[in-house]
Amino acid sequence: MSRPTEAVTVTDVPEQQRYEARTGDTLAGFAQYIRTAELIAFVHTEVDPAFEGRGVGGALVRASLDAARAAGTSVLAVCPFYSGWIARHPEYKDLLYSGQSQVSD
Repeated sequence: MSRPTEAVTVTDVPEQQRYEARTGDTLAGFAQYIRTAELIAFVHTEVDPAFEGRGVGGALVRASLDAARAAGTSVLAVCPFYSGWIARHPEYKDLLYSGQSQVSD
């Protein structure tokens, strides 16, 4: 028997440097980040085991990447969950940060 899918609400909580995913009032997961003027680095994602397999992680990634796109911010996917998700969703690869080295011979 499968569980009914509950709506997941994703919110940026800048004072905690993370996006939070909630179902109702319950914190279902979060994505920790480090933000600079140039980019947002996603460093850790965690989903409560009670909500695994219910789309919480995907909702976190999609909402945070859509926000980065809207803000014109590049993304550094340090977190393996983020890098794997982006690899499976090529429509988001254009957001990936690629530093341009100023070093020359």
